[in-house]
Amino acid sequence: MTPAEIGERLVGLLGAGEASESGGGKFARATVDVPAQRWVDAVTTAKREGFDFFDWLSAVDELPGGFMIVAHLWSTGQRHGVLLRAELARSAPDVESIVGVFPGAAWHERETHEMFGIGFTGHPGLDPLLLPPEFEGHPLRKEFVLASRVAKPWPGAKEPGESDHTVSKRAPMRPPGVPDPSEWPGGRS
Repeated sequence: MTPAEIGERLVGLLGAGEASESGGGKFARATVDVPAQRWVDAVTTAKREGFDFFDWLSAVDELPGGFMIVAHLWSTGQRHGVLLRAELARSAPDVESIVGVFPGAAWHERETHEMFGIGFTGHPGLDPLLLPPEFEGHPLRKEFVLASRVAKPWPGAKEPGESDHTVSKRAPMRPPGVPDPSEWPGGRS
């Protein structure tokens, strides 16, 4: 089956969603976008159709629209994969857990919860996985301020030939990814 046929078959079985093809040539892959409320149905249907290997799950911050939850499944028998995606609202990024379908997804859902703040309803334990307990925020969200870039002088803030002792007449430059302090959450100035 071609990636387009795989995607169309899954959409037909679900009765919802939209199929497309990502990549090209021998690396082409079926991509199926499903409504968030059909997330577990989509994963279950794909497994029933021979996608028996759970590869990975993560998210993408689609600022300002919300988040895209993405899972990659692989068919060991047919040697092809499928990307399943669901869009989640930024105001309430929650989706049902797929741990009941693929127990190996537990670690991936914990990481995605910790890094993006996405909830997985029915997950057996969304305990912190990578960050220290006192850590606040979700570091893979685009609005997260990269504190290390604020604390450490950025090498691009000096013109070639300027030394640390030269007083520059221009306004100090902020490193890429660091907003003006007046724009930070909490309104620091």
